[in-house]
Amino acid sequence: MRRASTEAAIRRRFEGLASTLDERQRRLWAAAEATTWGYGGVSLVSRCTGISRRAIHVGLHELQADAAAALAAKRVRRSGAGRRSLTETQPDLLGALDALVEPTSRGDPESPLRWTCKGVRRLAAELQRHGFTIGRQKVAELLSELGYSLQANRKTREGSQHPDRNAQFEYIAGLVRRLQNRGQPVISVDTKKKELVGNFKNFGKEWCTQGKPVEVNVHDFMDKKLGKAIPYGVYDLAANAGWVSVGTDHDTADFAVETIRRWWRRMGRSLYPQATELLITADGGGSNSSRNRRWKVALQDLADELKLSIRVCHFPPGTSKWNKIEHRLFSQIGINWRGKPLTSHEVVVQLIAKTTTETGLRVRAALDKNNYPTGIKVTDNELASVHLRPAKFHGEWNYTIRPSR
Repeated sequence: MRRASTEAAIRRRFEGLASTLDERQRRLWAAAEATTWGYGGVSLVSRCTGISRRAIHVGLHELQADAAAALAAKRVRRSGAGRRSLTETQPDLLGALDALVEPTSRGDPESPLRWTCKGVRRLAAELQRHGFTIGRQKVAELLSELGYSLQANRKTREGSQHPDRNAQFEYIAGLVRRLQNRGQPVISVDTKKKELVGNFKNFGKEWCTQGKPVEVNVHDFMDKKLGKAIPYGVYDLAANAGWVSVGTDHDTADFAVETIRRWWRRMGRSLYPQATELLITADGGGSNSSRNRRWKVALQDLADELKLSIRVCHFPPGTSKWNKIEHRLFSQIGINWRGKPLTSHEVVVQLIAKTTTETGLRVRAALDKNNYPTGIKVTDNELASVHLRPAKFHGEWNYTIRPSR
């Protein structure tokens, strides 16, 4: 936005003066304007006014020379004189360049740059191979004229959608409202991205003494002694409160359920002393996957211990970002520790526990040093012992596990 407004302002100034300036005055004005913008000013003014970079550089030299000598030595070129533009001498140039970079050419197996990076040097070389006379700088200018710019990929497409995606969202929303109206706890759970523990770079910026940034390791090789941190979180939707267990072993179903157990003991039980059931919303993969047998067996143990019916609703495939914990808790943790090296597990725990928001979010965290082995098999008999009742609507996503006694 700022760049667009800057270019528009330069263009307006030039258009207001262009009709009153001769050729030499135009390049002197362009040179003076370029100096006000510092590095990149020449390209900026050239792009906005159409005056060539070479002419602006000549103007810069003239400004730096003695004014009297410059006035005596430099001639004023008549209107219309000067070198003709490349697009005039090579009328097919723009079309050839556009054909090389036009997005639909990516699907053309015959396109000469189908499988290569389309940098200005490579584009210039390809145009030269086809008989055009052009350099990389002019390619960049022409690309701008054609409406192209350097852009990164943007994550916007979620892939194919399940036909009942929206219906599942509505089912979850309705169930959440009903349970909250009855004063029953509703939580959102998930695993945050695993973090290397040690003196490693953490993205983001932190206020430091100028010129004295915090120094961290050049390479992000895992420290075998410190290992990694595995934050698994529980977010209470009604209380706007979170609990995070920072694991040191593996992200398994047992670790996920143990985190829910710790949340209940240290936060949930005092908030919901009359609770008879607990609703858990989770995504469909990972340690709390809808197809994870161990997750359901571990939840049965939890239901028996807490004497609560545990309802579970999984989000449809590819929609984990809609889980409340992602943007109500995990995003705030990321903001709180940006730019801070996670030098120990204790630092991770403290940074999580100190996370707050203006809307009243409060978070508690603790280290979980237990071992959680992977590869534990659940037999058909063990799964059959789970008191699981699937819902009528998508029972694979929505189900209730009742206490066995």
